[in-house]
Amino acid sequence: MTRLDSAIEVERKRQLPDDGRQLALLLGELGWKPTHPLTEVDTYYSRPDIDYMATVECLRVRRRGDFAEITYKPPSTAVTHSANGVISKQETNVHLDSASQAALADQLLEYIGMRPLVRVEKNRTTYHHPTQPGVTVSIDMVAGVGAFVETEVISTDVTLATLKVEQTENQLGITDLPPVDLPYRDLALTRAPA
Repeated sequence: MTRLDSAIEVERKRQLPDDGRQLALLLGELGWKPTHPLTEVDTYYSRPDIDYMATVECLRVRRRGDFAEITYKPPSTAVTHSANGVISKQETNVHLDSASQAALADQLLEYIGMRPLVRVEKNRTTYHHPTQPGVTVSIDMVAGVGAFVETEVISTDVTLATLKVEQTENQLGITDLPPVDLPYRDLALTRAPA
């Protein structure tokens, strides 16, 4: 997906009490169309002088089939994280020519002093609705962490995007599920063996 430079990723993630099959059935009944399930493997990094866990910054190398990219998300602030669990951040993505270049990206980041934090593997199915362009609902099974639903809107208008997230969650009946403010990286690190 091509994004405008000023576009913001507005999302809310919620913990699922099960493996997401019931939600997948409901999405289908409501006309949401799934993409093919895919596996994403993300390697997260931090700087030696700044703890990206503390600043809630994101620097990752993502692998997905024959696709790879490097992503950076800036530090979290009171503006980027609302009290109701909605996260709004600009995201910079650099698409690599092939998945094989992900290993070179990892090597480059380590050569310039970035330190690897954790690898996160998730199986994701993303749903789109023909009458709701720009809105995606993803069901994620994160290895060693659990099942989640993520509602996301890419927009230049954060207020309108937040409203679309809330409307979609209401339509799906998931507003009673607990919101999750932490990225999968942090959740995986808290569950990783010492």
